[in-house]
Amino acid sequence: MTTHTEENNGKNNRLAILLAMAMFVLVVDTSIMNVSISAIVNDLGTTVSDIQAAIALEALVSAAFILIGSKIGDLYGRKRAYILGLIGYGIGAIAMTLTQSIVYVIIFWAIIGGLGASLLLPAMQSLVHGNFEGAMQKKAYALVGAAAAIAAAVGPLIGGFITTYLSWRVGFLLEAIIIAIVLLNIRLVKDAPYTGPRQVDVVGAILSVFGMGGIVLSILVWQEGGEAVGLLMAVGIVAMFLFAQWLLRRKKQEKPALIDPDLFRSQYFRLGITGQTLQNIALGGMMIALPIYFQMVFEYTAMETGIAIAPLSLSMFAVALLAGRRAGKRRGSAIIRAGFAALSVGVILLIPLIPRADSGLIFAIPLIITGTGLGLLVSQLNNYTLSPISEERVSEAAGVNSAGGSFGLSFGLAFAGAIMLATMAFTFTSMAESSVILSPDEQQQVSTALEEDAQIMSNTQLEEQLVGQPTDVQAEIIRINTDARHVALQVALLVPLLAALLGLFDSIRMVRLPEPEPANSAEGTILGG
Repeated sequence: MTTHTEENNGKNNRLAILLAMAMFVLVVDTSIMNVSISAIVNDLGTTVSDIQAAIALEALVSAAFILIGSKIGDLYGRKRAYILGLIGYGIGAIAMTLTQSIVYVIIFWAIIGGLGASLLLPAMQSLVHGNFEGAMQKKAYALVGAAAAIAAAVGPLIGGFITTYLSWRVGFLLEAIIIAIVLLNIRLVKDAPYTGPRQVDVVGAILSVFGMGGIVLSILVWQEGGEAVGLLMAVGIVAMFLFAQWLLRRKKQEKPALIDPDLFRSQYFRLGITGQTLQNIALGGMMIALPIYFQMVFEYTAMETGIAIAPLSLSMFAVALLAGRRAGKRRGSAIIRAGFAALSVGVILLIPLIPRADSGLIFAIPLIITGTGLGLLVSQLNNYTLSPISEERVSEAAGVNSAGGSFGLSFGLAFAGAIMLATMAFTFTSMAESSVILSPDEQQQVSTALEEDAQIMSNTQLEEQLVGQPTDVQAEIIRINTDARHVALQVALLVPLLAALLGLFDSIRMVRLPEPEPANSAEGTILGG
């Protein structure tokens, strides 16, 4: 009996690691993109805003199609959806290894990879729920969360090292190898059968895509200077409203819907999804703004950028691992509250340091505090949200949970990035126009140059453009360029700060409720109210 138990535990541990490896690839993928922005821009002959748009688009596609992805897992098998998701992500990684154009990055990495993620994320969470029970289920969720934290930790460092000393393409090749290893061991995964209705809610699927997609796409269009921002935002908001009304109508008519609106009758589920979304908005905002700042202002290489972000990523990893193992009988809601509190404090301490910074080292302590908060959240939010859900509804719940996370990440990436670039442009122009050193003609020249590409220039690049100008004019424009970037990062960090404060309020409401009971110990307790 002991031998059988040990064998079973060994198999469960291997399976948990296999699932965690898939999560590792999902997170490390974006980390490599973030720290390699300058190198990719130079190699592909594109712009920072184009790469930033591709990063946000990948998260957008994942968010927009994730509810459909969870339903595909229900209808055709969660294990099969998991495999297809891995293949889609693998295609994106291979494309990044070979691409010579931003067009292929958008098609294969952002769109096909994003579709792969939309299948992979809900299927993975459903398989964790269906393959493990009791304490092992909680351990598996914690391990998957820790894998995300490990990827966030080593992604910038390994990605930075590989990009600086080899090529950013090697990082994506390694991703493809990890995916191949997971697929070769897929026999360990037991499918989690679905017993609910099997009809497809086409209208709900379309509305969900237009809803989440329209909102984030409007921000990307705004970032690129498009003119249809208001229309796209309106389409997204109206589609989300119609989607909610459609789900309620289908429920009243007792017809199958893309997701069961009764899931949201549970206050635990609503609070968990909200926390998941806000945590990812904060993470997305931090992980797009800081790498751009470090590479444009301090002119860091990818390796130096990874090292500068390491206090955030390594503390996130260490805390997620420790909290997952040693949470014990501590209430998950209390740990989540502590996480949002630490995240808020870290960002608040970070903002006033920015104008004084002459290197990334000055940000180390605030980034450690921020990473500690994110680590606490990563270790607990998935389990808090999904463990009370019954087997019948776990795929839908996992889809909504993943949609909240992906939407939050894409929104954080797009909005913080767009706010940062827009603030750079506005501040640069405003400072130039109020300068007593620059003549009106020079002010006009600065504004015209900014519209084209000054917003992505480091001071060294700008100095090359200013050769032949009077010394005082050169010094003034460099000063304005530096000050504008400080202001831009401060404004961009208001996005994760606001998300953290809203998350803190959300977690205070969690603590006021009794701790949710896992579904296997109180079947159905949380599903109806």
